[in-house]
Amino acid sequence: MSIPNDRKYSESHEWYLLEGDVVTMGITQFAADELTDITYVELPEPGAQVEAGEPCGELESVKATSDLTCAVGGEVLERNEELADEPEKINEDAFNVGWMLKIRVADLSQLEKLMDAAAYEKHTEEA
Repeated sequence: MSIPNDRKYSESHEWYLLEGDVVTMGITQFAADELTDITYVELPEPGAQVEAGEPCGELESVKATSDLTCAVGGEVLERNEELADEPEKINEDAFNVGWMLKIRVADLSQLEKLMDAAAYEKHTEEA
């Protein structure tokens, strides 16, 4: 599995790609592979506020139901509407077409607590 170097990663397997003060967020391919076939995605509406460390969505798969946890707080600007009808896009390409949310980050220092690609790769090897 190739882990992109251009983003940060949480211990709960979400990724964050920063552009200005907005992060695009999704789950990693490792997480998508562990969940197997994702069948349903519940995401907050644009305009909603999300809190760092709190659930900000839910994923259902044939294997389990899992919370999507935000490592950053802020305002949801956009959600990937295609996932409502095609949640399998997450399994197919979690790092690109399977993105979930775009969030205007309230405190960019929250990203400093996250792992880079090398640390995340080590984290997955230990899992």
